[in-house]
Amino acid sequence: MTNEGLADLAASGGPYRGKAVFELVDRARSDDDAATRLDQLSRLPALREDSAFHLVSLAWAAIIGLLAAETAHARASAYSAFAALGRTEQAGFLAYVKAGRIEDARPRI
Repeated sequence: MTNEGLADLAASGGPYRGKAVFELVDRARSDDDAATRLDQLSRLPALREDSAFHLVSLAWAAIIGLLAAETAHARASAYSAFAALGRTEQAGFLAYVKAGRIEDARPRI
């Protein structure tokens, strides 16, 4: 499936939304387009409200995946996506990834 198709699947909802996000996360290490789409998806209210597990929304999972990809483009996309979160959500995210600031977050997946 293409990145566009996966992003459409994630945005449209349904039982495969999470799988589509995680496939894009897997691709973000070597595909800037996948990273860009994760940044865009993380801003959707539906992904911010859809829990992947415990406190982690699919939007957070996308940002964590971008950080873990460790490419310049993916990290810049993660910073942008993080900046779009509200202050309370940013604080919760930083606590979850155990970092004082987004630039220091180095999650592994």
